[in-house]
Amino acid sequence: MKSADATILILPGFAEDDGDHWYQRWHSGMKTARRVELADPLDPGRDAYVGAVTAAVIAADRPVVLVAHSLGVLAAVHAAPTLPADRVRGAFLAGIPDLERHGAAFERAVGYLPVPRDPLPFPSLAVVSRTDPWCSFEVAEDLAGAWGSRVIDVGDSGHLDADSGHGPWPEGLMTFGKFLSRLQPA
Repeated sequence: MKSADATILILPGFAEDDGDHWYQRWHSGMKTARRVELADPLDPGRDAYVGAVTAAVIAADRPVVLVAHSLGVLAAVHAAPTLPADRVRGAFLAGIPDLERHGAAFERAVGYLPVPRDPLPFPSLAVVSRTDPWCSFEVAEDLAGAWGSRVIDVGDSGHLDADSGHGPWPEGLMTFGKFLSRLQPA
């Protein structure tokens, strides 16, 4: 599959609007990319976020590929069982957060607990850092395994955000391109 064959739905993390995040760059650089917008990005309640993801998937005029970061990953896995069958071709998941350990830091995020552990109904790729301050490698690898995601170990990469030097993130874009090329268009 090529990016022109899909609607690339960007699912941002909590309050990530600094303009220098890799997925914001991807959004502006891919003609078929759409960002899932929330009424209040500072209060991303689970039901509202899952509803926005579901509405965006239904509204898409092409097969969908989800690109999620941090809290967006949890919105994707919560939404997965409710999404129309065969609309989502895959999910690229980066910066999985560990709400069991760090949920109290983001009071509004506790609504995402418990984190689903059911296999996703579409192929997925989890990009996991060994030095993510919001999730240990072991927890991220365990969650990804439960979801049936293929894990890419990116070593010492922090939370895969602008603060950890992943504004442009060309390696991530190449990894996404390879993942996309393995997906079935329709």
